[in-house]
Amino acid sequence: MEITTWYLEQTSPEQIRPAAPPAEPVEIRRAELPSPELNRYLFTAVGGDWFWTERLSWTWQQWLDWLDRPGVETWLATVRGTPAGYAELNGHTPGEVEIAYFGLLPQFVGRRIGGHLLTAALRNAWKLGDRWPALPEVRRVWLHTGTLDGPAALANYQARGLKLYRTELEQVTLPAEPPGPWPGAQRPRAAG
Repeated sequence: MEITTWYLEQTSPEQIRPAAPPAEPVEIRRAELPSPELNRYLFTAVGGDWFWTERLSWTWQQWLDWLDRPGVETWLATVRGTPAGYAELNGHTPGEVEIAYFGLLPQFVGRRIGGHLLTAALRNAWKLGDRWPALPEVRRVWLHTGTLDGPAALANYQARGLKLYRTELEQVTLPAEPPGPWPGAQRPRAAG
């Protein structure tokens, strides 16, 4: 299968184009304590339908080692206390913040939460140095998305002011079905 990967960036916080707020109350908070269990849950719950597999083999210690680093942050969106989506920020490259993972749990897609969460993720990425003073000033925020992510991802990123700077095509071999949120899960697939 041929997949496309798009790389997008912002070079100034003034480039953020905020989304309209969702119709329902959404709380967005930083998970300040490193939690391998939480991040693994979010990774599989959001990415299980999109072939997110690169971290499935990580041990608990690998998750902790990743999360317990200066400049790595998890921002969680909740609706009435229920996790709805997340953004993982990675500020390891001096002057840059990558939105390493971003997405919604399937039952929250199409409820105008994604644009709201992305607006918050971008604002928090640009202010990463306020929370991690030892890191250099942020000059660039970037991410990548592709044909293996949700169909609204690219449009959401561009609508929030991220600009395309590179496109890659790659041939990959994938299993017949994505892994889903956990082994043996039989969640019905949404039409479309």
